[in-house]
Amino acid sequence: MHRIAARTLHLSVPALTRRHLLLLAGTVAAAVLTAFATHVRIPLPFSPVPVTGQTMTVLIAGAVLGPMAGSLSQALFLALGATGLTVFAGGAFSGVTGGYLIGFVIAAALVGFVARRSPSTLVMGIAMAAASATILICGAAWLCAVQGLSVGQALALGVVPFLPGDALKVFGALAVWRASAGTWRKLTAE
Repeated sequence: MHRIAARTLHLSVPALTRRHLLLLAGTVAAAVLTAFATHVRIPLPFSPVPVTGQTMTVLIAGAVLGPMAGSLSQALFLALGATGLTVFAGGAFSGVTGGYLIGFVIAAALVGFVARRSPSTLVMGIAMAAASATILICGAAWLCAVQGLSVGQALALGVVPFLPGDALKVFGALAVWRASAGTWRKLTAE
């Protein structure tokens, strides 16, 4: 009789590190902060889209957490809304703010990508402004599709009224990034 040697199958499972736990906590916290920022809302009588604090939290999430965790935080925020929680300023993803919501994921990734490559405040400010513009462009495109608006109408209702507030949010997010990014990087360094 032949003896068959028993072989043990060893799976290599990466260890869950402190860094992983902090990134997970940061991702969840950013999603929750974005959800809470929905309720910091200023309705505009001439636009179907309200002003919220969400754009600032999106920029901070990307800048501090990086491209992957930052964009995942916004995807988690979208998942929270998909469960029926009232976290979308437009009421539902299919509402008037759906395009802005899609832009959140893209914007967080864009800002995170730049944050990992440049410590420059100027470069980061430009990246945050570009990310805010991305959110607004996604929102305007959505308004064209969902509301049947012309490009000019979508820009007038969904972009132009938000430019001054978004500029302030960029400066606020930039200040938070400068104050916290170094500490966050030290905490999550391996």
